[in-house]
Amino acid sequence: MTALADPARRTDPRSRTHADARSQAVGTAPDAQGDRLHGLDGLRALAIAAVLVFHLNPGWLPGGYLGVDIFFVVSGFLITTLLVRERASSGRVDLRAFWGRRARRLLPALLVCVPVSVVLARLVETDLLVGIGRQILGALTFSTNWLEIAAGSDYFHATTPQLFMNLWSLAVEEQFYLVWPLVTLALLTAVRRPRTRALVALATGLASTVAMAVRFQPGAGATRVYYGTDTHLMGLMFGAALAFAYAGPDRAFFASERWARLRRPVTLGALATLGGLLWFADEASAWTFRGGLALACAATTVLVAVAVSTPGTFQRVLDLPPLRWVGERSYGIYLWHWPVILVVSQDIRTAPGGPGFLTSRLWCVVVTLAIADLSYRFVESPVRRFGWRGAARRVLRLPSLGRFSARQWVGGFLVVVLLVIAGIVLTAPSQSSTQRQIDANAAAATTTRPRVSTTTSGGVKQSWGMPSGKSIDVYGDSMTVGSVPALRYYFPGIRIDARSNRLWSDGLAAVRASGANIRRAVVLDFGTNAGVDETSLRETLRLLGPQRMVVLVNLHLNMARTAGDNALLAKVAGEHPNVIVADWNSAVTADPGQLQPDGIHPSMTGQHLYAKVIRQALADLSERHTGRHVTLKPLPIP
Repeated sequence: MTALADPARRTDPRSRTHADARSQAVGTAPDAQGDRLHGLDGLRALAIAAVLVFHLNPGWLPGGYLGVDIFFVVSGFLITTLLVRERASSGRVDLRAFWGRRARRLLPALLVCVPVSVVLARLVETDLLVGIGRQILGALTFSTNWLEIAAGSDYFHATTPQLFMNLWSLAVEEQFYLVWPLVTLALLTAVRRPRTRALVALATGLASTVAMAVRFQPGAGATRVYYGTDTHLMGLMFGAALAFAYAGPDRAFFASERWARLRRPVTLGALATLGGLLWFADEASAWTFRGGLALACAATTVLVAVAVSTPGTFQRVLDLPPLRWVGERSYGIYLWHWPVILVVSQDIRTAPGGPGFLTSRLWCVVVTLAIADLSYRFVESPVRRFGWRGAARRVLRLPSLGRFSARQWVGGFLVVVLLVIAGIVLTAPSQSSTQRQIDANAAAATTTRPRVSTTTSGGVKQSWGMPSGKSIDVYGDSMTVGSVPALRYYFPGIRIDARSNRLWSDGLAAVRASGANIRRAVVLDFGTNAGVDETSLRETLRLLGPQRMVVLVNLHLNMARTAGDNALLAKVAGEHPNVIVADWNSAVTADPGQLQPDGIHPSMTGQHLYAKVIRQALADLSERHTGRHVTLKPLPIP
């Protein structure tokens, strides 16, 4: 994403304003006196660290995705600052040069990342190539966010990994870069007071905040409001508002004694606010999208103001060499980290909390940093420093190899790359292996039954003996659908009522619709798509009554909410003597090879582990009430 790339870094000499060239070379926008703006590389480093940790394991930093909003604020501030200063120094803004600099900053690394990632995905796991044509189109046209919204993708609950999922934010920023310079020019022309310009930008950000809050629908997914340019402008606009204020008379405030007194408590308050949101604002919380993201942007805006205004401890920390090193390479880190995580995860199958997981995550970090540094040194910097033609001339001046010149080698290589990518796109699967398995089992996962017009909890004889398949009903989502053959193998005669994308509320409706026509043992498996709804869970158990044996299958997801969902299932089960938890999460954490490439659904052999976990839970529940040990006969995998 472009907030990771310093918008003011190493501009083309042909389009520089009066700003100090040395300041531009070291990577930050100069202030009015020619000094660079301090601390912004450090803020980028903190932001990319948050995003990286979240994508490595959401449980480590549930709100780490808010790092994107930190980038948005920094980008809005820098871009607007550059536009205002160019207009002030030259009386105009060279839009062609501005957009040219953006292209030189963004495209080189992107044009390397996309084909390399596609080839690696093809070599490691073809499931990563589902929808790859659309993803490449979105990446190269900076329209990923809207293409994925149209395709129905889900950023927070995706069960099919997308190779370029992270490029949605790059699209939002590039769309901002296309439109905002025109709006800024209009404001600079029509509005004389910097404070009024700042208020216009602030009002736009608040309008976007309201739009996100209004359009967000709990239970329906947050992707539309999270990906939408219209509903996720608050960070860019808050940063722009600060830039307008900082460029005008209000800047004097940051040199005042009052600001000197306020700076420390304001900094601590903003850090505490942002830190709390990074930890608590997980994707399952409605308040995250009804003001939480805007609050994170507001806190970041304060930190930007502190970082660039006056020297202090916070500014010095942000300017530490390690943070500046990461900040300078943050664009490459952002581009590469998600494809690296997906490829490594397919090559080294581990699960959160399982053996080797931490090592695999550290390996992802090392590989990402190494590639980002190479990209920064040999791809991004040459084009930014010398321009497209200058960088190309340096490549073509390389000595000939054999009978072919450097020009011929480069031309041939590019042709081969295009042909390979075209071949991969044309042969990419239209569905993941997980989806194919679910679709194959879908018809067999639907049970029709006559409704018995009595209460659900009635009409069944209580028995705690180990139930056979003819005494078991299963209600579930895609986890159950994907395991139909194994469930029928372990429990002949079992009835299965399952469909993909079901929520706990759908499970409640299915149980209610069954009336009293429910067997004495019931298995419930919901929560993969939107977590555990405590109200629906408790109402479902109330309808089933205390006389039935009930098994709740817990969740295995690499999402921040997983631990909380599983804790809730365990808590509710502990309050009902007839209810037990089938610990699918622990079973598959110990053996992640039993999962599909999506890391969520059971594989062809994993579905047998799924059925075994349920069978063991029923046996444990039976033993709890009868006091008699249940011997489970081992069954070979057919």
